[in-house]
Amino acid sequence: MDWANSFWVALGLVLVIEGFFPFVTPGGWRRMFEQILQLRDGQIRFFALLSILAGALILLLSS
Repeated sequence: MDWANSFWVALGLVLVIEGFFPFVTPGGWRRMFEQILQLRDGQIRFFALLSILAGALILLLSS
């Protein structure tokens, strides 16, 4: 599998995973976003950094 195909597969998986929660429980998804809006910028950046590091670790371990 070449890198372009891998990119599209990864993008497709992200879209499926991101769309699953709001599809199953839109009210819960809305409440979650209301809580996220209450966070300070530093808190959002911290969780984003954790997400980036977790994703990079998964990529590192799977290659």
